[in-house]
Amino acid sequence: MDYKLVAIDLDDTLLNEDRVISQRSKNIIKESILKGVLVTFATGRMFKSALPYALEIGLTIPLITYQGALVKYADGREISHLPLSLDLAKDVVNFIRPKGIHMNLYYSDDLYVFEVNKWAEHYAKMTQVPINILNSLEEKPIAPTKIVLMGDSNELEGLNEGLKAEFGGHTNLTRSKPHLLEISHPEATKGMALKRLAESMNIKREQVIAIGDELNDLDMIEYAGCGVAIGNACDELKQVADIITLSNEDDGVAAILEKLILPL
Repeated sequence: MDYKLVAIDLDDTLLNEDRVISQRSKNIIKESILKGVLVTFATGRMFKSALPYALEIGLTIPLITYQGALVKYADGREISHLPLSLDLAKDVVNFIRPKGIHMNLYYSDDLYVFEVNKWAEHYAKMTQVPINILNSLEEKPIAPTKIVLMGDSNELEGLNEGLKAEFGGHTNLTRSKPHLLEISHPEATKGMALKRLAESMNIKREQVIAIGDELNDLDMIEYAGCGVAIGNACDELKQVADIITLSNEDDGVAAILEKLILPL
């Protein structure tokens, strides 16, 4: 197959446990680009958190960030932004806040929290972004790009069901990690963003490779002509993937690109 576009998740897919891209993976991605293949990231991370990795490799096409809510070139040119509506965001916050669950809110690619606690500190350390304090939503009368809840996995699962019942099809709810529940625009998914990006470049889905590890990667794995689950991926993703590669610690991304791209 003449693959033309590759979308790669970051955390626990391309990045190793130290949250860095191995030299082997860098080399293989750069070689793939030199062969004319377009490479991008498809991540739940903020744009500013994904950007250093894109610059490290030299990616030239738009990055899919915030689970697909913000698609933007590394040089800052914005392709699309699908934030939650302001009224819906208020309703979600009012629904969640009395339950004592930690919330991250994202405005203009900045992170805001109502309280700095272990969850906020963990997230800031993982993504290398500063924390801003928000006392009330009235301080930010603009639509947030997304809201992320952090907490115990079982507690979040119960909350997920409550949010589905309360807000139905008005949001996209996804689990990017067991301790994360993400709330975004209903069309802000990695799969939808990847589809729009491919179509804008006249690339057929059969020519697309998507690589991921978690439930938030599911629809892009299903969309891509070749959906790849990293070796450490969750079972649900492995069940729908076309190929299962090595783990992130074993350079699974590099291994599959060597197999699918470099022999071409």
